[in-house]
Amino acid sequence: MSLRKYLTSRVFFLQVFIAVLIIAVLGYLFMHWLTFTTNHGNEIAVPNLSKLTEEQVEEKLDDLDLDYVLLDSVDYRNDYPKYSVVQQDPLPGAKVKEGRKVYIKINSSGFSSVKVPDLIEKTYREAVPTLKALGLEEGTITYIPNLGKDMVLEMRYKGRNIKAGDKVLKSSKIDLVLGDGKASYEEDIRTDSIPNPTQEMPNEQ
Repeated sequence: MSLRKYLTSRVFFLQVFIAVLIIAVLGYLFMHWLTFTTNHGNEIAVPNLSKLTEEQVEEKLDDLDLDYVLLDSVDYRNDYPKYSVVQQDPLPGAKVKEGRKVYIKINSSGFSSVKVPDLIEKTYREAVPTLKALGLEEGTITYIPNLGKDMVLEMRYKGRNIKAGDKVLKSSKIDLVLGDGKASYEEDIRTDSIPNPTQEMPNEQ
């Protein structure tokens, strides 16, 4: 049989069909093997670890065949318990493979102290960003008569006056006393309403 006749014969097409079928079956089996070895489709949803202690995190992740890594502690946040999880990566609900590590950051044990900055004679606009940069908060604003409008004249903490360099806890509220720009001066105009005494000459008789 010539090559031309063979390529157009039923035998050739049957052999090609069988070869394609074998390749398809092998491909299907390979994909299933790959799925099995990589746990494809068997992903785990990362739980919400917020406000859990490190011991609780370990217990919860062990049940899911996940692991964790403690990265660091963050500045104290009073809306979270001490030493509880504040941040996590991956986020809750993310799909991960078995054995994946979850990175966490925990709350510190309390506020650290900072020195009060020198805000006296600075403007209100300058004072507030300076406080926030140090982790402090703006408290009550009070105005008193003074020509310096919105100029910081006093700093107070819990009702007492404080000065630059005093230490307070982070997140403390610093009350500011500002000038209202409306100070008035009273000028006493003294006029001599009493004439200078004159000496009366005695009458000579």
